[in-house]
Amino acid sequence: MNRFVVRQSCLLFLTALIWGVAFVAQSAGMDYVEPFTFNAVRSIIGALVLIPCILFLNRTGAGKKAAPVKTAGRKELLTGGIICGILLFIAVNFQQVGMQYTTVGKAGFLTALYIIIVPILGIFLHRRAGISVWIGVLFALCGLYLLCMNESLRLDKGDTLLLICALTFSIQIMVVDYFTVRVDGVMMSCIQLFVCGVLSAVCMFLFEHPQMDQILAAWLPILYAGVMSCGVAYTLQIVAQEGMNPSVASLILSMESVISVLAGWILLHEALSRRELLGCLLMFIAIILAQLPESILEKRSEIS
Repeated sequence: MNRFVVRQSCLLFLTALIWGVAFVAQSAGMDYVEPFTFNAVRSIIGALVLIPCILFLNRTGAGKKAAPVKTAGRKELLTGGIICGILLFIAVNFQQVGMQYTTVGKAGFLTALYIIIVPILGIFLHRRAGISVWIGVLFALCGLYLLCMNESLRLDKGDTLLLICALTFSIQIMVVDYFTVRVDGVMMSCIQLFVCGVLSAVCMFLFEHPQMDQILAAWLPILYAGVMSCGVAYTLQIVAQEGMNPSVASLILSMESVISVLAGWILLHEALSRRELLGCLLMFIAIILAQLPESILEKRSEIS
């Protein structure tokens, strides 16, 4: 493994670390503000953080490398940003509300189910899924049962909301995949964060009672979620994925689910039962299996 791959892998792991700890920030923020308020403020902060990143990338010429490929105009950029922003608005608010009823660790693993759901949704777009993905789906279902099902064989309210969040994130990822080859990814992310922030702000004023003193009291978790999770981590992801195998990158990023469990245990003193830990293990195996087909095929092609 050369130095470049090691460096990029470390940056991807740092991104996963930021996202994993962000679950703790989201949980801590709920002690002061309500879900729509938290997401409105952090999304707008994240969008503002990305503006200097866009200016820097354009100035250094990093954004110009992809110019021949990304030939779409402003209309497609706005369309992609708005659609992704609406989906992000749905996903993050289902996630934020769901976290009121479950632990940080469970929230991290349930959200990471998008890695399993995306290949399944791809079938409807005529993208074949390998046998390892289907084995991974079985592991994920077993893990979900152990992690979420209670004695009455019913999903808890928080788990149901987080599953809806994972499904919405999966759709958002597929929409992002469609638009990023046509438009600038960082600019589209900035637009989607603004859209998410504005929609969350509308719901905040309609359904909640935001108070500035409470928002200021939650400054640390909001700033972390806005600056680090939305702004810094997204930029790191863009930089770190350059020249990396997408499957390997996705696998490293999926470590956010494990980090969320460790962060909840260390920072919030949350503990999972043996049954829930086994469920997390099975879901992590499922996440790994979901990444195998493409990487295996690439290795075979390199050998031949």
